[in-house]
Order: sequence, then structure tokens, then C-alpha cells
Amino acid sequence: MLTPRSSCRPLPADGRFLQQIGPTPLVPVRLETDGPTIWCKLEFLNPSGSTKDRIARYMLEKAWRLGQLCPGGEVIEASSGSTSIALALASAQMGVRFTAVMPEGVTHERVLTIRAYGADVLLTPRAEGMAGAMARAAAEAKKRGAFATLQFENTDNAEAHRVWTGQEILSQVPGGLVHAVVSGVGTGGTIVGLYQAFREAGCPVTPVVARPIKGLTGCDLECCSFSARVPGVVEGMSKLYREDQLEGLQVLNIQDEVAVCTARALIKRGFPVGPSSGLNYAAAVEAARRLGPHAQVVTVFPDRMERYFSTELIQSQEPGRPAA
Repeated sequence: MLTPRSSCRPLPADGRFLQQIGPTPLVPVRLETDGPTIWCKLEFLNPSGSTKDRIARYMLEKAWRLGQLCPGGEVIEASSGSTSIALALASAQMGVRFTAVMPEGVTHERVLTIRAYGADVLLTPRAEGMAGAMARAAAEAKKRGAFATLQFENTDNAEAHRVWTGQEILSQVPGGLVHAVVSGVGTGGTIVGLYQAFREAGCPVTPVVARPIKGLTGCDLECCSFSARVPGVVEGMSKLYREDQLEGLQVLNIQDEVAVCTARALIKRGFPVGPSSGLNYAAAVEAARRLGPHAQVVTVFPDRMERYFSTELIQSQEPGRPAA
């Protein structure tokens, strides 16, 4: 971390809407008439279109207050998509520069969105995956004297969900009671923060990790160590997620084809979501069936479908295109 400085001005206020991030709706969703109802947090309604707006605001505002980020400063992060987009928006609002370091192979619409906010994008070799992007981001931050948000290890990532997203859900879910929380793991911040919030509130919550596994028709569309069809859910990158710290942890393997098809079904019901929402919902349904009809299962719809327009999620649904 950079050495705190006391000369930073207060956070800029004019024209900012970062404070409008959250609360997002928590709604009951049931795709099948005989299936369980899942309580879904609509995080795609945040300003940049994903739950990463929460950690972007939390980390940058804290860094600003501590003097680690000042006017004219620069922020750097390694991210394949949503976090970079959220940090690009937040940096534009705060009047600082942002550079996203991303593996080659991410969708073009994500790169265009980040650059539209005035941020820079550095692409690293596809073969190096997220590990290569993280190494490049660390080197660039050191060379430039920039603030590195370090989403895979920064405890403020999980803290944003513990003190913010989790409290919203507790105020929205009937009776303030959560029996299971379901999420895929990328940085690990969502599942760790929400689990902590629900346990602290006295909920008998079971943490459930949704893990996408490759089917027989895997596609090479993203840099991902589980399935290329569900970007953002990666293995072994998080320093926040520890299985032994999540009591009663369950891991559910979901075929990537099921995750993509579920996302498409959600879209046709009017939820403009990406593949990770399909993964989370499919795993949440399985968790609810295991826990019984009276269990209140909560999951998150992390991001919006627009950043997947060039992928099979949308492309294969166009007239004249073959189904995946």
C-alpha cells in the first residue's frame, strides 16, 4: 500500500452519484412452476451494471480518506471485466485515472466500455490467464506509484458485502432469515462477505459455492480455469476465500451448459443477466431442494447481459445462428 498522506482534499461531491449505488431489489424468482423460489439480489441494477460497483466505491473511498488516493492519482486493477468497468466508472466520478489490466480474449464490448469512461486497458497474453494480468498490474502499480485495489486479496472487497450488501438483504428477506447463500467464486468477496453478515445476524446459514464445470461442448471464449463459458468464476486466485472459514460449506458442480441455458431463461423472463447469474440460480435451486421447501435461499445476479453480446449467450440466440 502507498504511504497515507494528510494533504488530500475531501471527496468530490458535485455531480457524483456513487452514493446511489444500492440498495438493489431482492426479488423472489421461480423459473419452474414446481421448482423452489429463490431470493435473488438484482445487482445488475447498479450504475455500471454489476455488483462490483460496491467494492469499487468502498475501496476507492476508503483509499481516498486514508490518503492513499488523491486528486490526479491513478488506480490499477487486474480484472477480466466487471471490476474493471466498475472501477473505470468510479474513477471517472472521482476525477482520477484508471488502468485495467486484462487477459487477451475478454469480450470487445467490455474493453470499449472501460475506454469510454476515459480509462486505459492493457492486455496481457491469453496463455498467462488472470495470473499474468495480476503480475503485470502489480508491476505497473509499482512503476507508476499508482494505487492497486488488489481485488483478489483486499479484505475491503468482502467487507463491502458484509456491511452493505448483506445488511440490505437482511432488511429485505422475509423475517430477516437466510438459510443458504449461493455464489460462484472469483475474488471470493461476495460469498465471504454475505456469509459473515448472515452469521453475525444469527441466521442458520449454509454457504454454497457454485462451481461451473465443462460439458462436452466447451467453448474458448474467456480466460477461466473452470469453464470458459462462465467468465469471472476462477479457481485458486482468491486470497479472501477459505473453505475452513465457511462452516458447513457445500460445493455444487453445475454444468456450464446448464448455467448458460439458465441465464437465457432468466433473460427471457426479463432479467438482463450474464452467465454467472445462470450459474448462481441453478446452484441455488439445487441447494433449495436439498434444504427443503421452507428454506429461504439467497443468491446474487452479478451483472448485465450487455457485456456478453458477442458471446454465445446472445449470439447463438439470433435468427439463423446455430444453437450452442
